[in-house]
Amino acid sequence: MKLLKYSLVFFSFYLITPTAFAADSNKTKKVQFNLNDDGSHYIRLMGLGQYWLRYTDMNPGSMIYNTPVNQYTDMGIRRLRFHLLAQINDYVLFYAQFGLNNFGFNSQQFQGAFFHDALGEIKVIDDKLSIGGGLTAWSGLSRYSTLGVGSIMSLDAPLYQHTTAGLYDQFIRRFTIYGKGQIAKLDYRVGVSFPFASQVATAGYPAITFLNSSLSTLPPKPQLNGYLKYQLFEHESNKLPYNAGTYLGRKKMFTIGAGYTLQEAAIAELEVSGDTSYHTMVHLATDVFLDLPINREKMTALTWYAAYHYLYYGKNFVLNGGVMNPATGVNANASINGAGNAFPMRGTGDFFYTQLGYVFGQKIISKKGRLQPYVATQIVDFQALSEPMVMYESGINWFINGDHSSKLSFNVQQRPVYFLNANADAVVSHYRGMAQMQLQVSF
Repeated sequence: MKLLKYSLVFFSFYLITPTAFAADSNKTKKVQFNLNDDGSHYIRLMGLGQYWLRYTDMNPGSMIYNTPVNQYTDMGIRRLRFHLLAQINDYVLFYAQFGLNNFGFNSQQFQGAFFHDALGEIKVIDDKLSIGGGLTAWSGLSRYSTLGVGSIMSLDAPLYQHTTAGLYDQFIRRFTIYGKGQIAKLDYRVGVSFPFASQVATAGYPAITFLNSSLSTLPPKPQLNGYLKYQLFEHESNKLPYNAGTYLGRKKMFTIGAGYTLQEAAIAELEVSGDTSYHTMVHLATDVFLDLPINREKMTALTWYAAYHYLYYGKNFVLNGGVMNPATGVNANASINGAGNAFPMRGTGDFFYTQLGYVFGQKIISKKGRLQPYVATQIVDFQALSEPMVMYESGINWFINGDHSSKLSFNVQQRPVYFLNANADAVVSHYRGMAQMQLQVSF
């Protein structure tokens, strides 16, 4: 029955799209104003919109403004972004990004847009070293910690890799002084960040108890970040901090990376004596990324990503996450997951993630249309939960003009629902699902 509901959502949206998008158009060109004759100095404008239509099997006990709701269908704007990139001269770069995230029917009206990035950068030694600073995502940990949202293969990013989003940073951005560069096949980034205070956090983290840690209320200490990757085949651009999710066969890529995020006195714990002790937040990661053209003439390609993270937020820390959550609260029947589409997403534990996709050739539905089915899973051994958290999803992307400029995606996700058993152990009771349709348009 659930599969039938998901399919109806998909096909109702699908049937209205071929007429609108079947017409061919030229490859998207850059919106750019040159500042010199050869175009090496420029001001470039970019934009992105991601629009969701979604059906959700709600978590037990979910409420929308005091009304119990078991299933819900809604629509919203997952992301809306406008970018300005300026290469002022041979040495100086300016970048700013403005937009909003997660704007749905229960969002505060007329609010939500903000600056995501605002940075300046100076080239010191060719491509080997640039130094910059500002509000930025130039940070470490892993490839998908700073994923280019316009090129995601799965419908959404693996958000657990945004390990301090809504806690000590603003959607992965924080005030940072950074260095970056490429030396032979090595690509590196290192930074010292100055986090936001926990008192202005938006993620709704748990209060400190004798059973679990929480965020420190001390003035935040500097955060150390870094990420190093080895590029076996072609090289990627590091003009901006964001890494591609899939090149659709345009590049032959195989990278191996490792990174870290460290913040002293970021975690608070209650001791038996009743005193509060403070500990270093430690996040470590390693990952691999493969984007392999199979047949360049037919434009087929394989994309694979896999990552391991060790995240330490202190004793038994766990944080539920639900993207653009349709629920506003819970009643007495609530699970450990909390409201709506939330599930245990971040916390102290060992994290495994992988995704695999294959893009087919052109002339599918539209003249340049291409299809890319994919699967993904997140497996976590949380310290606070008695059974592993396993979230899995699958879907398909239709690249209407053959690239990321116009994309229609369908995704089905299954998430575990946790309850406490008779022994007070957090165990999986059952799974709930969600079906999402996304239209992405970018330039």
